[in-house]
Amino acid sequence: MSKYLKVDYVNLGLQFQNLEQEITDKFVEISSKGSYVLGEELKDFEELFSEYCGTSYAVGVGNGSDAIFFSLLALGIGNGDEVITTPNSFIATAWTIINIGAKPVFVDIGDDYNIDPNKIESAITSNTKAIIPVHLTGKISKMDEILEISKKHNLYVIEDSAQAVGATLDDKKAGSFGITGCFSLHPLKNLHVHGDGGMVTTNDKKIYNYLNKVRNHGLVNRDECEFWGYNSRLDEIQAAIGKIKLPYLNQWNEKSRKIAYKYTENLMDNVGVPIDKDNEKPVYQTYVINTDYRDVLQNHLHKLGVETKIHYPIPIHLQESAKKLGYSKGDFPITEKQSSRILSLPIYPEMREDQIDHVIKSVNEFF
Repeated sequence: MSKYLKVDYVNLGLQFQNLEQEITDKFVEISSKGSYVLGEELKDFEELFSEYCGTSYAVGVGNGSDAIFFSLLALGIGNGDEVITTPNSFIATAWTIINIGAKPVFVDIGDDYNIDPNKIESAITSNTKAIIPVHLTGKISKMDEILEISKKHNLYVIEDSAQAVGATLDDKKAGSFGITGCFSLHPLKNLHVHGDGGMVTTNDKKIYNYLNKVRNHGLVNRDECEFWGYNSRLDEIQAAIGKIKLPYLNQWNEKSRKIAYKYTENLMDNVGVPIDKDNEKPVYQTYVINTDYRDVLQNHLHKLGVETKIHYPIPIHLQESAKKLGYSKGDFPITEKQSSRILSLPIYPEMREDQIDHVIKSVNEFF
């Protein structure tokens, strides 16, 4: 393998190297002050994040899973309720629904890997309380159609925007369509901190006030607890890192789009590739191709020094943990077919042109 150019699937250290002085200076400043939790850095980052997403409020939490969990709590969703979502996602989308006491009801996807709005209404029952569309790969779901359905049936829409910070549809940002938008700041996301982190966006002041308390034990102040809450706060150092990185995000997203478009132009004759519509700007958290030869192609690329991933090889409804939900193989044929064909290629703003070209050449050589 040494004779081939090495292309890591991701290289987080490169981004840190570019921002090392800013980040280390801020680390020293915060460490010297001794204010590590719920301080000015978090407040500033929340304000900047909400402004960036075009929402009234943003609340920093411990991770993206808690962002969804707290959104469900804020809306009073719990035992006996149903929440419609997709089986084509990371497991966190479903376990948050399970752990709130509700039941995830899955709906198959379309060609864009996102929930198919045409299949949502048939899944609605008298117990349905919300829809959680997942903006997978950094492409916003068909929100106009989803919101129309939610309005018709009086349902909440919670956006799982974990992979889509900065993505737009009709010039609106991810996280600004639903009652809440839920983001992950995990290191593998396009806006990430140096560990776990999450953010909830909303335009609803009542929800905003609730989120501020539920993430901090249910405390109204240091001495008074209004309700039993949780301990899930985005700490000052992580918030400061997010604040440093946010001004760079648009240019990073644009670089990822340029890489994606180069991939698409040069690979479309051999594999299935994502195609953007005129009214959308995905952020390409992942660049996913699809082919009947996925496994042998992945092995071929590995031999040539190109690291790839699969997002995700086992749909949620076929996970061991989902057995009690009663789903079987064949229930969601598009999701299941795609899971055997999809392959995520390396894509991140720090990729060099020779690495991009090597990925393209390596894929095309296989065919």
